[in-house]
Amino acid sequence: MTPEDDTASRGQEAKSDSWWRAQLSNLYGLFAISMMMFDGREAADIIRLAATSVPSLSGCTTDAAYLVDEDGKITAQDGAEEARPDLAAEVGKLHGQSGQIELADGHWHWCYALRGLGGLTGYLVVRAEQSPSRDEFFLLNSLGHQTAAALANSALLKRERRQSVALRELNDQLSTSLERLKQQTQVHDVLSTISASGAGEPGIAHALHQLTALPVAIEDRFGNLRTWGGPGRPDPYPKVAVHRREELLRHAATLPEPVRVKDRLISLVKPRHEVLGVLALIDPARTAGAYEVFALEYGSTVLALELSHQRSLAEVELRLRRDLVDDLIAGTDDESAYARAEAIGHDLRRPHHVVVLRWAGGLADDVVAEATGRAATALGLESLVSRHSGAVVLLVAGRPDGAVLHASLSESLGAEGAIGIGSRCDTPERLPKSYAEAVRALEIRRGSQTPNGVTGIEQLGIYRILDTGQNHGDVVEFVREWLGKLLDYDTHRNAELVTTLAQYLECGGSYGDTAAALMIHRSTLRYRLGRIREITELDLNDVDSRLNLHLATRMWQVLRGSP
Repeated sequence: MTPEDDTASRGQEAKSDSWWRAQLSNLYGLFAISMMMFDGREAADIIRLAATSVPSLSGCTTDAAYLVDEDGKITAQDGAEEARPDLAAEVGKLHGQSGQIELADGHWHWCYALRGLGGLTGYLVVRAEQSPSRDEFFLLNSLGHQTAAALANSALLKRERRQSVALRELNDQLSTSLERLKQQTQVHDVLSTISASGAGEPGIAHALHQLTALPVAIEDRFGNLRTWGGPGRPDPYPKVAVHRREELLRHAATLPEPVRVKDRLISLVKPRHEVLGVLALIDPARTAGAYEVFALEYGSTVLALELSHQRSLAEVELRLRRDLVDDLIAGTDDESAYARAEAIGHDLRRPHHVVVLRWAGGLADDVVAEATGRAATALGLESLVSRHSGAVVLLVAGRPDGAVLHASLSESLGAEGAIGIGSRCDTPERLPKSYAEAVRALEIRRGSQTPNGVTGIEQLGIYRILDTGQNHGDVVEFVREWLGKLLDYDTHRNAELVTTLAQYLECGGSYGDTAAALMIHRSTLRYRLGRIREITELDLNDVDSRLNLHLATRMWQVLRGSP
């Protein structure tokens, strides 16, 4: 080998060593870049790292970089789309493939489609004055593969993080649901046990207070307190006006959940369409949450079943009581009456009086009957209530105080009425007679000049024999015999001679008392009495004439226009 050949050989070896050192340096740089790409960066940071690494691996520069999201949307990085819109259009023509791009600037352009296992993740577009060498092209292609793998890894990590967050949220929701279910199960078990135990409304109120640590009120639909559970019971219990109460009930009935009213959270007790009452949590600090609301709602359901059951029992007992009263005033045997009364918890062996009531104001019989039952209970009367022939019938053990009963009913019903009371009955067989007497006393009271009030059969005196229902014709004839001329005169002349005569006799012949009662002058009274003497041709000072006229005027007051 000549010296020249040896020199050439050493030069080639040196050149080869230099190339290998350069390639090792590039591969090391590529490896370092790859390590940085896989350190958990976001996709934008990875594509930015790849773009800035292109000049270090080749004589090319980065023209643009694009990311493709999971929905296939292409997003230019660092404003590339605004700077080179023509470039973005050419990239789109590649349809996800790598390839050369021809642009009018005369440079060499190449687009690397960055594909991972999950599909297309982005584009990296490089530019050079001329086509790069095979070694540079290899390095750029390797950079593209590493970038695509790093983007795929970033997307996978992102999905895993989302899934981890979603899993934590799901676990939190599951834990919350389990805790809520546990609480609801506790509410269900406690209230169901109370309902089955027969503890009634007080038991439900107490259990709900124990579950919520809040005072509990159970009201009827009118706002009256039925039961209180917990501390702080107000005395007296507050009650809103009727119209405000009805407005509140209508508003609450339109809502699917309990409604807050000032310091109270209320729920309607409504098994069907009728409101039976209101269940309320007293919560001035507004601490009630979802658990307390559920407890209130479930408590309302349990209470609705309890009140419905109570109403059903009350309706059955009410029917039995009404049927018994109807049979007693119509007449039934004593032994059967005693047995039926004992079955509904009433002692019929005590002396009883029959009371018959009619009330003004256009009130329905059932309204008056219900009010009568409440009033009798409030007054401590042991009684049976029914409706018969358009009136309310009350069978009372002992002699009731009619005036107190009348005052109580007048206040609760907002109107006045009439009450008739029959005689005492020591056995059931006498109740029909007492009923007939009470009806007669009621009719006489309603036909009198003071139709509102109480009349007992013992107060009627002569009224008891005026008209028993069997001698009505004789009574009418007697009235016509003694007052017929005056009645005809009053009818034709629109006068008031019969009324004047009746008042004169009621006042014992006193001119002053009669004139005051009729609100007329004494001279007018003298004139009218003179006309009465002329028309009747009777002496008003005669004892017999005066007695018969007095009886006739009282009969006329009873009959009131029948003759």
